[in-house]
Amino acid sequence: MNRHTGETIADEDHIAQSLVDILSTRIGTRVMRRDYGSLIPDLIDQPLNPANRLRLYAASAAAIMQWEPRITLAMVRLDVDSLSGAAILEIEAKHNDTNAPLSIRSQVQLGAAL
Repeated sequence: MNRHTGETIADEDHIAQSLVDILSTRIGTRVMRRDYGSLIPDLIDQPLNPANRLRLYAASAAAIMQWEPRITLAMVRLDVDSLSGAAILEIEAKHNDTNAPLSIRSQVQLGAAL
């Protein structure tokens, strides 16, 4: 079900929606499931340096592997527009039931605001 409209959505769209939910949820904020989510919200306003890029990749991969059993993760990449500061997290995976490739792009907020 689409979280915004309530309409039925395809399996691939549901996986994409679930990934965005997993990655944007701070660990410890879900009642009765305190370990759900990722460490990505803790990286907001951190400098966008190589060490924090690595932390972002690790936080994404760990959360996806733990909370989304329908896919096998292949790649996580961060694409940053140096002028606007916008960051897009690109996820490449394989759907476990069909072996179909899956590509998800999600915006993340990183780096201190001016």
